Amino acid sequence: MTDEFLTRLNEYEQQRYAKMLRVRERGINPYPLRAPRTHTTRAVIDAFTRGETLTGAQIAGRLIALRDMGKLTFAHLHDGAGKIQLMFRKDQVGAEQYTMLVKEFDLGDFIGVTGDVIQTKTGEITIQVARFELLAKTLAPLPEKFHGLKDTEQRYRQRYLDLLSNADVKKIFVARSKIVTAMRAYLDAHDFLEVETPALQALYGGAAAQPFITHHNALDRDLYLRIADELYLKRLLIGGFERVYEISKDFRNEGIDHTHNPEFTMMECYQAYGDYTTMMTLVEEVYAACALAANGSLAVTRGEHAIDLTPPWRRVTMRDLIAETSNVDIYACPDLGSLNARIEELNLKVQRHPTWGKMVDELFGTFAEPTLIQPAFVMDYPEEISPFAKKKPENPKIVERFEAFGGAMELGNAFTELNDPYDQYTRFIEQGAQRAAGDKDAHELDWDFIQALMHGMPPTGGLGIGIDRMTMLLTNQESIREVIIFPQLRT
Repeated sequence: MTDEFLTRLNEYEQQRYAKMLRVRERGINPYPLRAPRTHTTRAVIDAFTRGETLTGAQIAGRLIALRDMGKLTFAHLHDGAGKIQLMFRKDQVGAEQYTMLVKEFDLGDFIGVTGDVIQTKTGEITIQVARFELLAKTLAPLPEKFHGLKDTEQRYRQRYLDLLSNADVKKIFVARSKIVTAMRAYLDAHDFLEVETPALQALYGGAAAQPFITHHNALDRDLYLRIADELYLKRLLIGGFERVYEISKDFRNEGIDHTHNPEFTMMECYQAYGDYTTMMTLVEEVYAACALAANGSLAVTRGEHAIDLTPPWRRVTMRDLIAETSNVDIYACPDLGSLNARIEELNLKVQRHPTWGKMVDELFGTFAEPTLIQPAFVMDYPEEISPFAKKKPENPKIVERFEAFGGAMELGNAFTELNDPYDQYTRFIEQGAQRAAGDKDAHELDWDFIQALMHGMPPTGGLGIGIDRMTMLLTNQESIREVIIFPQLRT
């Protein structure tokens, strides 16, 4: 096994492996069970700055610099809190230990040191090492720190190296954690109950997307990874909860591009006795809370654009935006034939779709969406592409739905939720017809959900916010792969 392992190592890795073997020959375990530590690097520096005397401080971390000066070696040690200088004196640590440090230790090795904290003549806070031990021998060299890891594909495939060599990448994921924490804190403070719903579902639903399919051996049946949490969360409102939310992974068997990853994170919440206007206020306040947590400001940058997230956001109908950007009044073209005729009259270059609702959405995506740099709520979508939203009384072809936009990117989706079981049933039947006509994203009939609605769901506002895209906006990233720590990649 050892010989086979060695054949997989390059020259530099073999050199480090040989050093590891020499350490073992000294009777030292290069991967000990435990790593005693009394302080982080940050704690040491803060305590010394406050005037505290630290003797026998124990810290642990990676060696990121080594400078041998004969009988004196300086190093820098890095841990999760920061870095600090180490000073090794041959007469203090002992000749044998000092020789092992110089000959067998490499950059990237994890070490533990014990010593007193001093300040050098140059003013740098330093640990004067009395004892040290190897905590983990690194066999593969780390990326060269000055240049960092530049190859995009390698950065995503070996994210651990990306984090080690690119400090700004680490900041993105720290910001993402703060965003999720702030979102959860906001919802908890507003009486939303966090719940968990099934990721494996007998019948997927709640969004227009194709699922991933898996097989359960014991039940001998196919199951689906959820594409959304919606229909299970609504069942909880029927069961008596008035405000619920879930932050979860959803899965959609679709293409990969700069705003789409097949595995992504969503926050969905539902509020009884609310509607889509209620959800607009919630989006504004959640985004404000998350922006302050991540950046300390409601002003963010997206590429070359300065974006102001201060409420209230612009509210505009889909009809008005399409008219502004393409000169098509969708209400004056109430069917597919008249809409296509207007598109041809204006010689608009758009992909053709088999229904009026999908053509409206195509016009919006092509002409209006790229203009939505500042945050906005685009309201009142076609019923054909919104099977879970209530119709507007004055125009049953349109529903009370909005999508939130910012940085020319969709950020969230919300409805005044449909709670009429018969209307919901007819929507499922319409979706079934679209599916039979070749629309693979159309919904199948979920009779169990209809039965749940028959027991009564209160008037409700529902919302979904993409955590990945929120992080993209708040950290000024153009690709979703920059904010997903281990994104899916093509092989």
